[in-house]
Amino acid sequence: MGMFNRSSKSAAPAATTESAAPAVFDPGTTAIDDISGDYVLDVTHTRIGFSARHAMVTTVRGQFGEFEGSAHIDTANPGSSSAKVTIKAASINTSQADRDGHLRSGDFFDVEQYPEIDYVVTGVTRTDATTWRLSGDLTIKGVSKPVSVDFESTGSARDPFGNLRVGFEGSTTINRKDWGLVWNAALETGGVLVSEKIKLEFDVSAIAVPAAA
Repeated sequence: MGMFNRSSKSAAPAATTESAAPAVFDPGTTAIDDISGDYVLDVTHTRIGFSARHAMVTTVRGQFGEFEGSAHIDTANPGSSSAKVTIKAASINTSQADRDGHLRSGDFFDVEQYPEIDYVVTGVTRTDATTWRLSGDLTIKGVSKPVSVDFESTGSARDPFGNLRVGFEGSTTINRKDWGLVWNAALETGGVLVSEKIKLEFDVSAIAVPAAA
């Protein structure tokens, strides 16, 4: 009998019961009920990343290694909240030196002429108890465009050094051509080498600034 032939009397596979996938991380903690206050980004525990499609078949991921940011959070009046992030464009890292060099060149970020990327929040709303929607202006290569990001609160904690920390995770998708990042190459099979749509990814740890005495 051929190895790909099956008898009509073959037993059916046993039914399996699917169970819910376990949580990847431990549940977040709550150190304080009201996180209102001023914060600075902990750059060693914050990731500002991105992902793009390459050759229409795979995803390339990267991040920026140098940045700074601050925020004011007002839980009672979210519209009074604010935030700003400044990124060193040359700190882009996709773990491939030639690709990173190309991204720093005039084909993409042109880091010598435009060394910084800025995001300045212009409006904040809360869509539910844990979700904050930030609207702001993203400036790349001297071009500013409005971008909104939904952030999910991941908790608050007091670290071993006495710092009050709050965490957020968020993402959004932009079209890089809107900021003049238009370089591409056509594929023989159709499509392009680098996707126009880029997913931005944020894993944020912020440290509270002690109130002035």
